[in-house]
Amino acid sequence: MEQTEYKEYDSSFFAMMSRMKYINRWALMRNSYPENISEHSLEVAMIAHALALISNCKFGNHLNAEKAAMIGMYHDCTEIITGDMPTPIKYYNHDTKEAYKNVEKQAANELLSMLPDYLLAEYEKIFFPSEEEAYLVRLVKAADRISAYIKCIEEEKAGNREFSSAKATIYEKITQMDLPEVRVFLRDFAESYKKTLDELK
Repeated sequence: MEQTEYKEYDSSFFAMMSRMKYINRWALMRNSYPENISEHSLEVAMIAHALALISNCKFGNHLNAEKAAMIGMYHDCTEIITGDMPTPIKYYNHDTKEAYKNVEKQAANELLSMLPDYLLAEYEKIFFPSEEEAYLVRLVKAADRISAYIKCIEEEKAGNREFSSAKATIYEKITQMDLPEVRVFLRDFAESYKKTLDELK
């Protein structure tokens, strides 16, 4: 009976992923407490999953909610290599925006190159979703903005006025996306973030 031979790998992919916890967000802002991209990505994954489920349960769609969660989980992992560039710089003008997109793509490919061959194709589907998954990607982007909005609410709740302007700007961007799933999420869940622990109970 033939034995299957397995190639051994010394992959650094997940060791690199674990470094997401060392990349802090909101670098230009005074924070009441720091937020790293590992924490942020978990929140984005949970919200993206919820948005896809809302889309299916309330609007009759058939989105892959688990795929939305996975895209959300890895959506900022390239910042392990690039760092978290402040939004005003990242989107300063069209040229800057396009240049940063190219840097992000190169960083994504560098991370993917750390995977064993037998996993590469599966992770490429997460890092580079297909055109057919464009709506799913929009929901992940909305989840990313909702997470940022939640951070602003929590900072304001802690008495930090540094995030007041960002909160208004982010909320406007969220509403401009004009997604029914987002309206449902904000209606049913957003107000709870303003409550204390005792009030939540």
